[in-house]
Amino acid sequence: MPRALTLGNGNILVGLDTQGEVRDFYFPFVGLENHVGGHFKHRVGLFTEGQLSWLHDPSWKVTVNCENDALMGNTQCENKTLQLDLSLSDIVYNEKNIFLRRATIYNKSSHRRTVKLFFSHEFEIYESHRGDTAYYDPRNATIIHYNGKRVFLINGVTSTGKSFDEYTTGIFRIEGKEGSFRDAEDGVLSKNPIEHGPTDSVVGFSFELEPEGQAEVFYWIAAGESIKEAHELNAYTLGKGPEHLMRTTRDYWRAWVKRQNFNFYGLDANIVTLFKKSLFEVRVHADNRGAIIASGDSDMLQGGRDTYGYSWPRDASYSAMSLAMAGDITVARRFFEFSNDIITDDGYFMHKYRPDRSLGSSWHPWVRKETGEVQLPIQEDETALPIIAMGKYYEATKDIEFVESVYNSLIKKAADFMVAYRDEHTNLPKPSYDLWEEKYGVSTYTASAVYGALITAARFAETLGKSKSQKTYTDAANEVREAILTHLYDKESGTFYKMVTLEHDTIVPDRTIDMSSVYGIYTFGVLPAKDERVTRAVRVTEEKLSCHTFVGGIARYEGDRYYRTDEGNVPGNPWFITTLWLAQYYIAVAEKEADFDLAKKWLNWAVDYATASGMLSEQLDPNTGAQISAAPLAWSHAEFIITVISYLDKLEELGICEKCNPVT
Repeated sequence: MPRALTLGNGNILVGLDTQGEVRDFYFPFVGLENHVGGHFKHRVGLFTEGQLSWLHDPSWKVTVNCENDALMGNTQCENKTLQLDLSLSDIVYNEKNIFLRRATIYNKSSHRRTVKLFFSHEFEIYESHRGDTAYYDPRNATIIHYNGKRVFLINGVTSTGKSFDEYTTGIFRIEGKEGSFRDAEDGVLSKNPIEHGPTDSVVGFSFELEPEGQAEVFYWIAAGESIKEAHELNAYTLGKGPEHLMRTTRDYWRAWVKRQNFNFYGLDANIVTLFKKSLFEVRVHADNRGAIIASGDSDMLQGGRDTYGYSWPRDASYSAMSLAMAGDITVARRFFEFSNDIITDDGYFMHKYRPDRSLGSSWHPWVRKETGEVQLPIQEDETALPIIAMGKYYEATKDIEFVESVYNSLIKKAADFMVAYRDEHTNLPKPSYDLWEEKYGVSTYTASAVYGALITAARFAETLGKSKSQKTYTDAANEVREAILTHLYDKESGTFYKMVTLEHDTIVPDRTIDMSSVYGIYTFGVLPAKDERVTRAVRVTEEKLSCHTFVGGIARYEGDRYYRTDEGNVPGNPWFITTLWLAQYYIAVAEKEADFDLAKKWLNWAVDYATASGMLSEQLDPNTGAQISAAPLAWSHAEFIITVISYLDKLEELGICEKCNPVT
């Protein structure tokens, strides 16, 4: 079940499912240690007149949304059977590690009645069911879940100042116990004061509601690394008032998203709204220590071997680039500091990393199975992209002091590796895994990214007065460019190869049409977007990779089978990323205002297939438009941001709109 909304502050990431129930709770790193795990949930339910209904029950109609200008959830729930409505407003406090919900219950019946609101919690602290404890603390009427240095305190207060009046703790999915949520079915909790093992808990608030009456509850989970810290956060919430925390968090995000004052000339309001929500989603996936994870959607784990909760240098570079272009230089800079710490001594990045800077899981081997030949288990585009993103950061900030501080340890180290890691006969980069992490060889995208990174490194060297390095990187970049045009361009078909491999000293091309191939050529500057070879290649690529269903969109490459749902009628599932790459091409070649229509078409397409709350997944079902794979995917949101800002930049360049983009 894709996430309908993610909220966070750089230390906490909370994921809500389509029923408004918590399925992910990462702390203290974004993407590391999911204490709910995706396979458990924090239920929300209402009880009245002998009936209990949790929000995931079919009797509820639930719509999860997000405010247009603030990172605040807005969930509307209707239950005609119970004649009750429930409204939830959700935030993660921007200053401290507190998740807050404001719940408003509406009695839609014509008579007075008792209504109870229950919050149920299933924790898997440290992603392990060993050694958890849950207990009721009578000193301040709170529930505590803890294991070592991970503590979660649960509390709430009604509009009259009362805390929860019912509680229980228990165990779940062990010893024949389904969970303490069952204890709420009769409307009365057993008040079991403590339990250990795989522990859960439930708290309840009781109200007497008049006909058409309503009641309000503020509920929160404070996350700390000690029980003392959790109690201090609880006292802080009570002292400041939960309503104050929610209001100031909303004000913070409104100021954050509006600070650049973009013009948005010619764009529909829905595009502007999704642009802002995309900024929120990329920021939510950025850990305060620098990592930017691909997705917090842990539901991926239920059907595979791992999640997307890692920092891929590729995905993270696009995310950092988008934030830098939009004016959030702080988060972008943290990512480059993170990159500076994790780059290997030899100057390359590994496959992916955990937010604590340790190495992530991988399927890239150190040896070729077929030949036994030793190889680097890398995607070389992931070494190039952080340097390219640094270039965008510098364009936006002119932060020469920071660039100088990481020049030798990051920029030069990576550039020297890319200069050296080339085939002596072709001048192309040596083989590595492609950006899709599937095939080993020399892909057009990777070679183009290496060219773009070396050009960027040469510009940095020139700026810092390092003429020898400038010449080395410029010469190497030009050699790579010439090699791309010689070995990776197919004159007969007018397209760029997906990749080439070397077999018995013979270059063997893979002629699969791949959107990343031509995208790499025009985006990283190998050829101008208006070059005849690019124009022809885009035309063929768009024809071959368009999904000719009512959904539309552009697939990654011919025959893509990743999460494929249609075996014969489409080239592969449409991806937000590749479709927005096509929009970026049409922006690049635009000469007058009318030329932007195709780019706007694809921006509106992304809006059409976003969720109500503005989430963009990785890909779509080509026949239904349903979101597939991780949702939200930070890279999809980053490409939407980059596309909109590229549009604004091009408007300025053409003189159509002055100061459309105040960053540039």
